[in-house]
Amino acid sequence: MGNEQLQFRDGEILLKVQMLCEGCSSKVFTCLKDFQGVEEVEVDMNGNMVIVKGQKADPFKVLERVKKKYSRNVQLIFPIPKSEEDSQNKQVPKTNVVSLKMYMHCEGCVNDIKRRIERIQGVLNVEMDMKNSTVTIEGEFDSTKLVGTVAKRLGKYVEIVESNQEGNGSKKKGKEEEIMFHYPPQYLAEHVCPTQIFSDENISSCSVM
Repeated sequence: MGNEQLQFRDGEILLKVQMLCEGCSSKVFTCLKDFQGVEEVEVDMNGNMVIVKGQKADPFKVLERVKKKYSRNVQLIFPIPKSEEDSQNKQVPKTNVVSLKMYMHCEGCVNDIKRRIERIQGVLNVEMDMKNSTVTIEGEFDSTKLVGTVAKRLGKYVEIVESNQEGNGSKKKGKEEEIMFHYPPQYLAEHVCPTQIFSDENISSCSVM
């Protein structure tokens, strides 16, 4: 019974079972032949394979039966266990890297921005560059959506200056997306500019009275 020639259908179960002799294969056959739902058992000692046929046979119960009556060294080959099938079909999320430009004027500001961005879902790493007013973010996210989220949470103007959104490892430079939010005052309270009232001495200023 060559494994490469086997074609499986519903109602058939394939197990990989370690068998060393005729006594081993006989024991496996015996523990399965009258088991619930089993109609036929084929044992290939040389290939360490066992085919169980039966429309009402439960693959997992058959697997547990062999483990209990013969050996724990048993593997269910067909049908593929759902957890393994889901794992095989599951796409590995792509890790994106994006650099954002935004205003930052002190270490406190830098730390606050970093802390808030790290809380965003999908963000894995945040690198700050206060000198160039840029933030490099790595994680599993959509760059455009991330910009909107960052701008909304921080209340800042945010612009993408570099991104590898396509996931091919190459980086695209240039302005891709920018979102404007009102800045909070960029001066300290003690340096608030006095109200300027329209006057003959200062004809370029005005104030709503």
